[in-house]
Amino acid sequence: MTEISRIILFGGSFDPIHTGHLSVAQCAIETLAADKLFFIPARRSPHKQNNPSAAGRDRMEMIRLAVEGKIYFQVSDCELLRPQPSYTLDTVMHFHKILASDTQLFWLAGADAVSDLPQWRSIERVMQLCRICIMYRGGFEKPDFDILKDRFSPEQIASLRRDTIQTPLVDISSSQIRGQLATGLPSPQGLPEPVLRYIRQKGLYGYIPPSLDRK
Repeated sequence: MTEISRIILFGGSFDPIHTGHLSVAQCAIETLAADKLFFIPARRSPHKQNNPSAAGRDRMEMIRLAVEGKIYFQVSDCELLRPQPSYTLDTVMHFHKILASDTQLFWLAGADAVSDLPQWRSIERVMQLCRICIMYRGGFEKPDFDILKDRFSPEQIASLRRDTIQTPLVDISSSQIRGQLATGLPSPQGLPEPVLRYIRQKGLYGYIPPSLDRK
């Protein structure tokens, strides 16, 4: 009997992707014993008012560079090809169409998404189609799922608790990296070298090569 494939979907702005993203992705692969993880850059999250700083094609290329040679990681442009905002349901349904019918899908979400779950489009349908895995960083409290009791059934909350993933404590954020690049810091901590080279070549995030006059 063929084993059921286990595929993780990891959506986000990835603006830019950094070693923290790669670290939690690797942790999820190992924790869930998954076969593959797809990084899925959003055109725009429905919970954010502003578009990402870098264009979709640039964020896609940075992800490709970051995961090159890592056989468990792939990147999908499915959300960039759809009108914004990027809804989880549409993405999960896309993968249901292109993967084998018995594939087990997991959707990674940060701990800060717990309070937003009731506002997700057709959240019940999302939870039928995939297992939502809430990530929280080591050293922090587990997410409080009790706040969802008025919206979700005990079985749904039990499922969320079961699929909680503790990830490594990595104190890096894309917004911090963008700020450092904009102020001229040549090598912000947490950027894979191929991604940093791409940012320098393209002049993304306000980066100005140190050799140029800043007048």
